[in-house]
Amino acid sequence: MKSSRTMATINAGSMADIAFLLLLFFLVSTTISQEKGIVRKLPERCLTDDCTAHVAERNILRITLNEEGTLMVQNEILPISQLKNVVQLFIDNNGSNSCLYCTGAKDVASSDHPSKAVISISTHRLAPYKSYIAIQDELTLAYKELRTRYAETTFNKAITTLTTLEEKETQKAYPFTVSEITLKK
Repeated sequence: MKSSRTMATINAGSMADIAFLLLLFFLVSTTISQEKGIVRKLPERCLTDDCTAHVAERNILRITLNEEGTLMVQNEILPISQLKNVVQLFIDNNGSNSCLYCTGAKDVASSDHPSKAVISISTHRLAPYKSYIAIQDELTLAYKELRTRYAETTFNKAITTLTTLEEKETQKAYPFTVSEITLKK
């Protein structure tokens, strides 16, 4: 004897609607965070055969970060917390006595002018990322403070209230010139 049982079926049409509504709900309710990076201006493209810059040794502040995260500035171990002050003293030195707005020590062994000062960062490829970011933060803070002081003394304004032209002049007075290399050893 054959049984006349019918198979129970589920209406799949409404399941697709529910799945679509769930997908739409999660797309609308989820926020996608945008990660912020380190803002740096890349060098302009070199159009000649010789793309090297000749910089006097006294105008280069050498910063080295080893694989353990130890910071060395000009071959001397330095805590990261002191880097900002060392960078400011180096950039604002006015060794050639040609900078009218600089307040540095005028040390002839240090940088001539803020426009000639170069920060050279050498990082070991196994260096802790946290230390690298801390160095970048200190450099940014050093330049920000120098530019803020320049804006206040030159324009009698806070740096946040500068016009576009004044902001460009402030950046030109203290250009952020950094050279970075990665050490493979």
